[in-house]
Amino acid sequence: MLEAKTIRVPVDGVERYATPLLRRKDFPQLHVSPDVVKGLLRSTERKLARNPELALTYNQEIKRLVDTGYVVKLTPEEIHSSTESWSSPGAHAARRATPLRQFPVAVSGDIKAMFHQVRLLPEDCPLLRFLWRDGETERPPDVYEWRVLPFGTTCSPCCATFALQSHVREHKDTHQDIYNSVHTAFYVDNCLQSLSDPQEAKALIDNMRALLLQGGFEIRQWASNVPEVVAHLPSTARSDSCELWLNFKSLDPQESTLGLSWHCPTDVLGYKHRPVSYTTATLRNVYKVLASQYDPLGYICPYTTRAKLIVQALWSTERGWDEPIEGSLLQSWLEWESELSHLQHITLPRCYAPPHNSTSAAYEAHIFCDASERAYGAVAYLRVTDQQAHISTSFVMARSRVAPRKQVSMPRLELCAALTGAQLAKVLQTELTIPLQSVYLWTDSTTVLQWIQSSSCRYKVFVGTRICEIQELTSPEQWRYVNSDNNPADDITRGKPLTELTVSSRWSQGPHFLTQTQDMWPQPPTEFTDCGNEELRKAAFCGHTAVSPNLPDPAQYATLDDLILATHQSLHGAAAPLAAAERLEAERQLLRSAQTDSFPEEVQALQSGHSVHSSSRLSALSPEYDNLSGLIRVGGRLRLATEVEPDSIHPIVLSADHSLSKLIIKHYDAQLLHPGAERLYAEIRRAYWIIRGRQAIKKHQHQCVECRRWRATPSTPKMADLPSSRLRLYKPPFWSTGVDCFGPYLVKIGRRREKRWGIIYKCLTTRCVHLDLLPSLDTDSFLMSLRRFIARRGKPYEMWSDQGTNFRGGNKELQTAFENMTPELQQQLAKQTINFHFNPPHAPHFGGAWEREIRSVKSALQVVLKDQVVAEEVLLTTLIEVEGILNSKPLGYASSDVADSDPITPNLLLMGGVTQHYHKQCTALMMLCPTGDGNTLRQKWRKTTDNIALGRVVMIMDATLPRGLWPVGIITKVFPGSNGVVRAAEVTVKDSTYVRPVTKLVELPEVPEDTDSTSSN
Repeated sequence: MLEAKTIRVPVDGVERYATPLLRRKDFPQLHVSPDVVKGLLRSTERKLARNPELALTYNQEIKRLVDTGYVVKLTPEEIHSSTESWSSPGAHAARRATPLRQFPVAVSGDIKAMFHQVRLLPEDCPLLRFLWRDGETERPPDVYEWRVLPFGTTCSPCCATFALQSHVREHKDTHQDIYNSVHTAFYVDNCLQSLSDPQEAKALIDNMRALLLQGGFEIRQWASNVPEVVAHLPSTARSDSCELWLNFKSLDPQESTLGLSWHCPTDVLGYKHRPVSYTTATLRNVYKVLASQYDPLGYICPYTTRAKLIVQALWSTERGWDEPIEGSLLQSWLEWESELSHLQHITLPRCYAPPHNSTSAAYEAHIFCDASERAYGAVAYLRVTDQQAHISTSFVMARSRVAPRKQVSMPRLELCAALTGAQLAKVLQTELTIPLQSVYLWTDSTTVLQWIQSSSCRYKVFVGTRICEIQELTSPEQWRYVNSDNNPADDITRGKPLTELTVSSRWSQGPHFLTQTQDMWPQPPTEFTDCGNEELRKAAFCGHTAVSPNLPDPAQYATLDDLILATHQSLHGAAAPLAAAERLEAERQLLRSAQTDSFPEEVQALQSGHSVHSSSRLSALSPEYDNLSGLIRVGGRLRLATEVEPDSIHPIVLSADHSLSKLIIKHYDAQLLHPGAERLYAEIRRAYWIIRGRQAIKKHQHQCVECRRWRATPSTPKMADLPSSRLRLYKPPFWSTGVDCFGPYLVKIGRRREKRWGIIYKCLTTRCVHLDLLPSLDTDSFLMSLRRFIARRGKPYEMWSDQGTNFRGGNKELQTAFENMTPELQQQLAKQTINFHFNPPHAPHFGGAWEREIRSVKSALQVVLKDQVVAEEVLLTTLIEVEGILNSKPLGYASSDVADSDPITPNLLLMGGVTQHYHKQCTALMMLCPTGDGNTLRQKWRKTTDNIALGRVVMIMDATLPRGLWPVGIITKVFPGSNGVVRAAEVTVKDSTYVRPVTKLVELPEVPEDTDSTSSN
């Protein structure tokens, strides 16, 4: 929707973006009573009356929005121009900070009022109206309307971000660095980027400011840990704290970055202490305090996990939201809350690596996982090795979870911690732009290591699903063992006071062995304790041998289910119930029998342990004999794909000619609701490899009633020869005439507007055109037009038209008048009658000669009239002028040689004024025209097709109905042409009869009488 409707609009000399408001497909038409909206306004005014300062802020903000043009006050006419609803006057920022921490030079910026720089489409503006009257409650309120994206609308961040990214996408070829920054280092309107060189950072800032300003986005509030990066910028483009720092007016400038505090001179990140005042410790107030501690990196997880455990204990006591906390839980909470004052003393380096080795260094990610009976989590570190082999480590991020209240075994909790670590590793690999040479994951659980090294299918659902997800996110080779003493994730599960997080420790820097070479890293124990056997699935296998009995013939059954049931009854008796195991055994018996019938030599060779002959149809499949099921399966080259289902790797081989294969194809086709051939082939391939399967599927679908009903197309006969009416070379113009109506067009009659229709008469031989105007489409109007036409052009011998009621009515009236005459008068006027010919209904291509001229007339009228409503006289005059233009078209080739005569046009044949020699030229041209390439050669429909036959079941195409509702009938009569080709047929549907061209008829296969009606659905 955004791609299709976003446009550029000029505003104050800048081409700004205008985006639509995002709506659901079923978005209803909103109709809200004005009384409801006024009630909301009065509620807001009562709230502001109790707080004068807030009321003043409201008035000032609305005045500012109106002055800047972001909001406009509507006039009474504009208010009633839309029936949409109203709104009343009325943020989250938690994105990863990884782009800011990767390189030594960091920069941050902010787009000024980003939402307000994106305009709304005119049709969406009425959705964002509100009432306001500046606190003057005694007068009616004014109606205001937003013209830009407002803050608070759910889709505003998405629309504004799309506009920003669309703008930089247009300049991707010339500003690739800015394109990458906007897509990876922006969170809505905040730019958080780090680079390796100050000059590179300066260039990025200057180019980004210039480029974004072209789209109406002014980025400002720039800050950096390197003063020279922002020193050249104007003061209005720098942040307030950075401005004070550059002017030596502040030695402690701090920037707010994703909820953290960034101290630019020392280039460290810190936490903000947000005290929450309350009188009584309750569950509600505990949540308020917890929610105020913003920790996007998870550095204080060991501290906040303690509070999460207290909250979990509070829920177990089933106390209310506002019930006071007492006893030991209150003591634990007060002890935890008393440490919050130390939060502002916690700092961590902004850059992952020291400045001297961050540009040309090797990076490794290490994720540690641990769990206890109360909590589990994972913590990630970055290990940086420079060219001098100096190693440094830094904290990246951490995640913690509280263990479920229901008792869970320790191996399962350790597995949950490993899954958290795998998910954390995936986040790092996705978000970090620095190249990671390796990613290691550490756990102190030998049981989890054994589980990760084995197949997930061996274990119960809880363990198996988590092992499967871990193996999808990581590889077993990445997992290593670490003892608890060297596992920093142990601090998450045990909890730590906030004061211990302010000093350097294994939590802030990682374990000491990371600063050493790999040969000094912890090694796994020599013997693993096997304590996870209780999580293994219980499996059993039973088998027996039996002599193959005589099985039913698949060719005698209509469905696979009927065949399997009959096979089961022949094996176990008619009264035996058909369970899943018995169904599987019956299928195997049928498959073995089918393979024996189709591949007798191959079965014998594979059962004896030999390979199939090189000339065998199965040699390319590397067939194998499955001793367990007694079937031939595809060997192929996918034996090492252990994650894929075995049946998909080694499907059962069948022949397309066997009746069982046909029933299998029919069964899958019905189960999948008759999909396309490729979809059906892919689904069958999961279990069966049918030789020449695609051809077998297409053959089945060609014979399937439902497949033909939903996918078959009508046949198109070979293009017919030109009719005799097109070749009457020595007859006057309009001897053979095609007639049709078009329109309607609106005309002005006094103060009224009425409809008028155009009617075209085209000579089928000379291509002359006659246009007239009809007041209606009834029979009388057509007869009056026909009389005018005969008076001006002469009486035609024959007329061709479609099945319009006015044409058929005119023919009926002429025939009735002729039959009521006396025999003597009939004999005198027999030569003066007009022969009417009617094309089949819904067959406009039968009248292509005049349908193409109607298109030319409509195009000319559109150019002249456009959308104007003119007087009837003007429309008639325009029609006659268009007639003159069409009759001036050359009938043959227009030579560029001045010595050649002028080309012949229909006007020359109608108006006369030419010499006898010129008449001879016209006659010669008319004789040559029918033999030209355009009339002799067939442009399309060149293939000869079989005629549709009587008694065939067909489906009538109807553009006004869904395909599933097209009527189905039987051919009761055909209308062959002079060359024997059937181009129209009569179809009987229930009690009705229709005549349709064969291009509107879809043939359906016949349904056998013994086939159950439900088998084809």
